Amino acid sequence: MNSPPRPPTTINSRGHPPEFEEIIQEKSHNFVGREFVFTAINNFLHRHNQGYFTIIGAPGSGKSAILTKYVTDNPQVIYYNAELEGKNRADEFLVNICTQLINQHSLNYASLPDNTTDGSWFFSSLLQQISDELEPDQKLIIAIDGLNCIDRNSQPPGTNLFYLPRYLPDGVYFLLTRRPFLLEKSGLLIETPSQSLDLADYPEQNHQDIQAYIQNYLTPLTPLPYEGRGEQDYSPPLVGEGLEERSNLKSCLSNYQISEQEFCDRLTTLSENNFMYLSQVISAITENFYPEPFWYNQLPPGLEAYYQQHLHKMIPPEQGMKYSIDVLNVLIQQQKAISVDAITQIIDTDEYEVEEVLENWLEFLQQQ
Repeated sequence: MNSPPRPPTTINSRGHPPEFEEIIQEKSHNFVGREFVFTAINNFLHRHNQGYFTIIGAPGSGKSAILTKYVTDNPQVIYYNAELEGKNRADEFLVNICTQLINQHSLNYASLPDNTTDGSWFFSSLLQQISDELEPDQKLIIAIDGLNCIDRNSQPPGTNLFYLPRYLPDGVYFLLTRRPFLLEKSGLLIETPSQSLDLADYPEQNHQDIQAYIQNYLTPLTPLPYEGRGEQDYSPPLVGEGLEERSNLKSCLSNYQISEQEFCDRLTTLSENNFMYLSQVISAITENFYPEPFWYNQLPPGLEAYYQQHLHKMIPPEQGMKYSIDVLNVLIQQQKAISVDAITQIIDTDEYEVEEVLENWLEFLQQQ
């Protein structure tokens, strides 16, 4: 049954739907570093006439922040977030993304065709129309965050995730983010230039960016110049979230006689290059959640809820998976890497059973 005609949804002056604008602002807040990723993206865009560029990273590694920062710096980029509730279905994606394309490029459609969501035909048609009108130095870039969240049951088996095109016309690019996955389960068949960047392959750059992120909270905000006056005439910084966080953090370190360098080094080690952990712990410290810095006998509520979501995905309460709890207990008790064979011997089961569990947990594990 075909869907009824839908008029284009309202978008704001910047070109992003309101539900995404809030995410863009939130995820790009206090952003620092990641220049190696932006360099790789720009090199790909200049090297190829069209294509897919995918950022791969574990939960909390900063994928979403990187994408929203890129969109913030390049507001002409079309943005979609599959992690938001209700946005992980193919039909919702097609309606939303086609509406954005029509509005941003002033295409002559008063409403979407009845069968817009019947595969990629209309989506691909819009991409071709826009490609035909692009100037030689223009690019159409579509950024999609959270491919791992897509509901594959919302479209026929064997089709590309979100019906993403197998081929792309000139000047059309997709920037994607997703968690680690098995290649044979990518959900994408692409015959156009493509490149993946796995954040785990850049430990030194990640380490430097983590430290820069922490240092950003230890650096006083630069006063803003009065509007319309000389550069030497400065106004005091407005009292806001950033100023208060910095002030509280520096006061806390001073009270417990912890140097900024010690704080930075210890928190860098504890974070294990995880920006979600880092941001939540720093907020908890500035809000006096802990009796003193590094007194981490419990998780901040936001971080606890975040990890609880991961646990529910690993072991769904309504079904679970045989041997999952046993495997998880072994991993928790280990202080170093452990082989599948060793886990098999500890829980006394077949190697196949352990491999099946670990394969479903790939996005949460570090392989050596």
